Amino acid sequence: MKKEQILHMFPDKFRETFRQLAEKVDELQEIRFAARQPVRVILGGRECFLNHTGTLSAIIGSNCWYISPGEMEQIFDHMCAYSRYAYEEDIRQGFLTVPGGHRIGLSGQAVPGPDGKIKNMKYIRYMNIRIAHEIKGAADELMPCIHENGVLCSTLLIAPPGGGKTTMLRDLICQISCGSRYARGRQVGVVDERSEIAGSYMGVPENQLGIRTDVLDACPKVYGMMLLVRSMAPEVIAVDEIAGREDMEAVRMAMGCGCKVIATAHGDSREDILKREIDGQAFERLAFLKKQEGRCRLYQVCDRQGDVIYAA
Repeated sequence: MKKEQILHMFPDKFRETFRQLAEKVDELQEIRFAARQPVRVILGGRECFLNHTGTLSAIIGSNCWYISPGEMEQIFDHMCAYSRYAYEEDIRQGFLTVPGGHRIGLSGQAVPGPDGKIKNMKYIRYMNIRIAHEIKGAADELMPCIHENGVLCSTLLIAPPGGGKTTMLRDLICQISCGSRYARGRQVGVVDERSEIAGSYMGVPENQLGIRTDVLDACPKVYGMMLLVRSMAPEVIAVDEIAGREDMEAVRMAMGCGCKVIATAHGDSREDILKREIDGQAFERLAFLKKQEGRCRLYQVCDRQGDVIYAA
């Protein structure tokens, strides 16, 4: 399934070039395009360069594929199902999410609106395709740290970009929903603002999130958390990449309604999240992740007082 998802991101004329790469989908992390520059691939934590024949090389050579602006336009139009207008809101925010939860970061020339905010983006000349991975058991080390006597603790996962937060969050949701030796299965509500967690296509998750999980797709976190509390009666709310005061207010409101919250945030330390107005003390557990050899690793878990309860 994942191999086909990779190939179907591209128009027919390009698929043969990506066929060998799709065979390595378990190691594939990113495909990066920049107009008139060699196509770069991050595979198992290593940077490689893609040739026109579909082979990879560790160094830049004369046979590397230097992608043209026209080729990027063709690929981008295909990713938008040949209707950029339908994806205008996503483009404005700088990303697309395609079936499977794979996320395509976008950059080019911003078009400002009257209020100075970005209204749209044109001349897309940079793209970063981030491949979503389901890793069963990714949260195994963390699970005992976030339960006390069968009770789940609200938890914030903290890692730098590309550190595997969403991969671990996915597995946490699945284990919490299905139940484990640490606690019974719980009703989970997922606010999937960027369609990365569930990888929903036409409303149906393509990633495994457990039997007791409801997904609210493509909805801003600040609205979605309380919408799920009112409509679906979750015991646990899960969200990705909280940032700033508004998100924290929504988290506190959900907690105030009796929900546990599992969330992620960018950062390397407690100090990093404080700078972004994220209150770490609102969570009973802070779990710090880092990337090693291309994989997400849990290296420390603290309680809300900052006391270390787990260290790798």
